[in-house]
Amino acid sequence: MPKLLLPTARLTSFHIRSFTVRPPAVHASPLPLSSPLPRRFPTYTRRCFSVSANGAKNSDVLSSTKDELKNAEVNSDGGPTVSSGEEQYPSGEFHFEEYGRWKRFVVMLRLLFVLPWQRVRKGSVLTIKLRGQISDQLQSRFSSRLSLPQICENFTKAAYDPRISGIYLHIEPLACGWGKVEEIRRHVLDFRKSGKFVVGFTPACGEKEYYIGCACEELYAPPSAYFALYGLSVQASFLGGVLEKVGIQPQVERIGKYKSAGDQLIRKSISEENREMLTALLDNIYENWLDKVSVTKGKKREDVENFINEGVYQVERLKEDGWITDIKYDDEVVSMLKERLGTPKDKSLPTVDYRKYSRVRSRTLGLAGYQDQIALIRASGSISRVRGPFSMASSSIIAEQFIEYIRSVRGIFSSCGQHGFKLKQE
Repeated sequence: MPKLLLPTARLTSFHIRSFTVRPPAVHASPLPLSSPLPRRFPTYTRRCFSVSANGAKNSDVLSSTKDELKNAEVNSDGGPTVSSGEEQYPSGEFHFEEYGRWKRFVVMLRLLFVLPWQRVRKGSVLTIKLRGQISDQLQSRFSSRLSLPQICENFTKAAYDPRISGIYLHIEPLACGWGKVEEIRRHVLDFRKSGKFVVGFTPACGEKEYYIGCACEELYAPPSAYFALYGLSVQASFLGGVLEKVGIQPQVERIGKYKSAGDQLIRKSISEENREMLTALLDNIYENWLDKVSVTKGKKREDVENFINEGVYQVERLKEDGWITDIKYDDEVVSMLKERLGTPKDKSLPTVDYRKYSRVRSRTLGLAGYQDQIALIRASGSISRVRGPFSMASSSIIAEQFIEYIRSVRGIFSSCGQHGFKLKQE
């Protein structure tokens, strides 16, 4: 089902979630809908979601808005009334629902007539190699970069694809932010709800890699694997002393004490405000890491923290203490999967690569074609008025060009009778 993504810049933590849309369950204006909705799906207006930072304190806004959402219900004219009930607003959680007989028949019929580049052998294992940088943008079929939207889409497609028996996740050192790591981990857990297996393999593992790997049903590592679980740290360099020696005096306008973008040029060491801010961010990420890992591995939070504080450990101990499933080489894991799937020893394991599987359309698997849709326009990079002579096509946001994108999407939605679209700034 499509999801409504809410902008997080003006929302409290209570509102940062994805909302399942059932036509016409969401209305973006204060006007009532033309027809009343069932009592399970209340009409949410923009008043319910817009939170101003100047009107009240976060605690007051959060408390009052919680009461509004908790007691929101729909009356005969489409407006909200006050009543009780915990199930009135959607949770935003992923719920895997098996297809009925008719939809399974339609999907199987579509798979018989797919184009050659969408064909996948029955019982195949989807192989995904996570390493290096992961882009926010959709990549072309000729690109070698990993794409977060395509990775997440492949997890969802594989959960419903009858030709896919499971996923083999090869995890190597990552060079991406924690937001992307959290999103991939969430899709790993969502995929497991389909009943299919997710097997992970990692030859080198840090906090980010293990955060994804521990979400897999099984995690394997070779005898020579290197696990660097030492905790989190942040590094910063300051050029104030160097520039002072060469006679350069940077002119930096500082708005507030926590605005540290220009500190690299004017300071010789980190400021106390910047240290406070970075420490708070690291503590938040680390606390979340400890909580999620302890729940996933079935251990106490104190045991996980004590294990991290030791710093140095061998792979054999990781197996004994239950941090990994077993010690195996990559070919041994493949042989294990062949035996599990009943593949003859003289045959190779049926697999489909991440890039080839990205060509499989969601519509083929019955995951598209809904009446109400939400357009997602991705804006990544710096904002400029016009394109420079040496700027790349996707390195910045061109104001005039981006406005035309918005207008064109608005025209398409107006002609189709849709409710609106969503802008996602990255």
